[in-house]
Amino acid sequence: MDFLDSFVLGIVQGLTEFLPVSSSGHLELGKALLGDTSVPKESMIFTVVLHFATALSTIVVFRKDILEIIRELLKFEWNSNTQFILKIIISMIPAALIGVFFETELESLFSNNIVLVGAMLIITGLLLLLADRAQNTTKNVNFKNAFVVGIAQAVAILPGISRSGATISTAVLLGIDKTKAARFSFLMVIPLIFGKIFKDLFSGELTYESAQFSSLSLGFIAAFLSGLVACTWMIRLVKNSQLKYFAYYCGLVGIIAILSTYF
Repeated sequence: MDFLDSFVLGIVQGLTEFLPVSSSGHLELGKALLGDTSVPKESMIFTVVLHFATALSTIVVFRKDILEIIRELLKFEWNSNTQFILKIIISMIPAALIGVFFETELESLFSNNIVLVGAMLIITGLLLLLADRAQNTTKNVNFKNAFVVGIAQAVAILPGISRSGATISTAVLLGIDKTKAARFSFLMVIPLIFGKIFKDLFSGELTYESAQFSSLSLGFIAAFLSGLVACTWMIRLVKNSQLKYFAYYCGLVGIIAILSTYF
């Protein structure tokens, strides 16, 4: 993978990890458009690096929230931050179970399956339209909501279903405050991303060559910086009910992706 491809895919990952347009779907489309010929193991380590970059950008944006949660957790008291951690753990269960028991089946979906990506992008668009019309409230995430949002996160493993779009939309449709929904959506994915990274690193399936260092570094920097911008921007967009524009975008890209496989 050359420098330009690494830079472009890094920006794509950074923006689409937080904006509700599906990072996995856009990475698949990006690789197809750029004619990515990387063998699966080479492509896997690049994907791991990009996900690590966006996880770090999430930590930077929510650093104050994370530090406060850690401080309160160390008090060993049953308080709102302790409950928040438990809600995060509950939300992880559906995606973790699917990742463990259906890993092989999931990997088969990430092989230039452009029709699937297009169809899932259209579904993402419809979900965003519904969420954008929901009334704002002051309701917080409860334990039942956390599990339901976790199911949405598990469904979003499919390429083309936006993780942030699915989780935020589900939370908003459950009546949760839009800003709180976005905060929960971004924080709930951090443990899963790092868990997946460690699993891949210790699986022995990743291959690395010194020649890849420059392209991997460029991709990491591009994903990290664009992730910082997208994460901050997305919080404002959700709060101001501007998801419909991304719904139109997802629908358009989904239709183009499907049509491109036939023409």
